[in-house]
Parts: sequence; structure tokens; C-alpha cells
Amino acid sequence: MNPAPYDPYAFEPFAVTVDLAVLTVRGGALHVLLIRRGQEPYAGAWALPGGFVLPRESAETAALRELAEETGLPPALVGALHLEQLRTYSEPDRDPRMRVVSVAFTALVPDMPEPAEEGGGDADRARWVPVGEASGLAFDHGRILADARRRVGSKLEYTCLATAFCPPEFTLGELQAVYETVWGTGLDRPNFRRKVLATPGFVEAVPGGARLTGGRGKPAALYRAGPATPLHPPLLRPTEGPTP
Repeated sequence: MNPAPYDPYAFEPFAVTVDLAVLTVRGGALHVLLIRRGQEPYAGAWALPGGFVLPRESAETAALRELAEETGLPPALVGALHLEQLRTYSEPDRDPRMRVVSVAFTALVPDMPEPAEEGGGDADRARWVPVGEASGLAFDHGRILADARRRVGSKLEYTCLATAFCPPEFTLGELQAVYETVWGTGLDRPNFRRKVLATPGFVEAVPGGARLTGGRGKPAALYRAGPATPLHPPLLRPTEGPTP
């Protein structure tokens, strides 16, 4: 007995989109790259960059294309970004236009430039916004941003990424400030110092290097990034985690 032929029209069509939560540290605060929507739905509202996946492209290709189109960031910079797939968002009513399933990506990247003043595609503006001020986002982008912040916070626990946000030679206080910014919580200085110095390959002391950091104390020792990539053991954040 032959199986019944497959009928694609028996299933309701739906669209696939991509959304990007790109984060960086600017001026001592965690920022997210947002676009202001120039079209309905949610015209005039701030949202994460993103858009529809075209029939002949992958989700990853669509994410890089939309990021470049909507923010005006240099194509070479966008193409070099390491985007990490965050998760899929598929609630039936997340988009008022039709059933839309979104594949979300995230990245925590140092030294990001300003986006173009005028956005492209369905965006009329792009800018970096402190995460604490990124409220009332279109669609379910507030949820995606919260999930992305938790993901990049976890990345700092298990990798040496935090050193990329420090000068080539930095104090442990400067390194701690990166963790506090991304995690959204204060850390005990002696405990942080002990954990960093006990992690093989995380940082290396700069021979004879020291920097005055204010106050009346002695100059702080300088360090540079070590050869490690993953952290063993991991540098775990406090149990309360970052502020959503």
C-alpha cells in the first residue's frame, strides 16, 4: 500500500524571521543595538534588528544581512561577527501580521562603532541604548533581550571574553568592572581577585607594571590577557544573577 502523497497546502503557511541582540560595553554600561521601526506593525517603536528570511538563504545569512541593512554598520565588521544562536521563539501570536517563527542570535562584542544615523530596510534609525533603558520594545523583543543578557552573562563565566573589553594592560579592578557591568551586580573585590589569579591562563602579570587608580593606596598591579580560552574552573556569578 502506497502512502498518501504529501500535500503542502494542507498546512497553514508561516514565515521565518531572525532577530539579533547585539550587546557591548560603552561608558561603563551594557548597551544593546536597537532600531526604530519605520513601518507597521509597531511603527515608531524600538526593536532589535532583524527581518524575514528569504527563500534561498539560511537564518545565519539573513541575520548578517539584516544587521548590515538596518544599522549601516560596516559590512566587513558585520561579516566578522561571531553570532551565537540564542533560541527559537514560536508563540502563535507573537506577530500581529501572521504566524511568524523567529530564530534569535546574540553576540557580546567589544569596540563596536556607532551605527548609521538613518537605518535601512524597515528601520528609520539605529542606535546603542543602555540595556536598563531598553523597555517597551516591539513584538517579544524584551523577552529576547532578557534571554540574551543571561546567555552573554554565562559566556563570561566559562570564557576569557571579559579581557577583550579591557585595555591591553589592565588592573584587576578594571576586569572586575566588566563582570559587574555585564552581570548587573557588585562583586566582592578580594574574592574576585583570588578567583581570577587562581584560574590558570586567565591573566598574566605585566612585569614591573603598575597604575595609580585614585585614592591614597599604592599603585595597582597591571595584567594582560593570558593564553587560556575556556576558564577552568569557571568564574561563576553570584547566585542571584544579573538584573533582567
